Amino acid sequence: MTKAAKSVDLNADLGEGYGPWRMGDDDAMLGIVTSANVACGFHAGDPDIMARTFARAREKGVAVGAHVAFPDLIGFGRRPLPLTAIEIERAVAYQIGAAQGLAALAGHRVAYVKAHGALANLAEKDVEVADALARATRAVDASLTLLAIARSEQVRAGERAELKVAHEIFADRAYVDDGRLQPRGQPGAVLVDADAALARVRAMLAEGALVTISGKRLPTPIDSICVHGDSAHAVEMARRLRAGLEAEGFALRAFVEA
Repeated sequence: MTKAAKSVDLNADLGEGYGPWRMGDDDAMLGIVTSANVACGFHAGDPDIMARTFARAREKGVAVGAHVAFPDLIGFGRRPLPLTAIEIERAVAYQIGAAQGLAALAGHRVAYVKAHGALANLAEKDVEVADALARATRAVDASLTLLAIARSEQVRAGERAELKVAHEIFADRAYVDDGRLQPRGQPGAVLVDADAALARVRAMLAEGALVTISGKRLPTPIDSICVHGDSAHAVEMARRLRAGLEAEGFALRAFVEA
């Protein structure tokens, strides 16, 4: 995103239920966000939930991506598993294919790939894992965009694979001074105050930089802002972010075609 464009994407992780169990208010979020990262069955989601989420996103004009993860339903994909790079590559390809099939069934199109949880955290700093993610994405469909954590190995892996790369920041997660996400288990890692999150996002967009917990500014392009859909405050935070950004003159639109 450039300042001249004054547009930005707002994304959320959706479809994160399983069977009759639901997490978050997907219908409400799909009325606010411009892109939806849909769980592909490994950390959450199943064929019925995926198809319904893709169909509702299509009705709302929301772009969709495959939200790929370690095969860890019990741990919600937040536990690192000892998979080799080739095992990760195959697991990612499997999930993208499943997402594409169910999106097609719902009359929609998967436009991008985003890693979830422990897989995303590893691919943020581990070159082999980041390359496995990018290779799988390109092998399944080279037209897909990789939605990558800003300033991470994911960005560089996507570029090496000659994929389109979108740079993502997090509205509700804190950054440490090397630009990494602060681990969830640490105090202050997850932001719940919508006004504080909006103020920080405004600063990052205005300065084209990550804002760390100590106040450092780390330059980065910004194409998309993530608000997690699994918290009790998700809908209110997403609404506050959208309203606040529009009040600043930003057009909210997907970084890819819906």
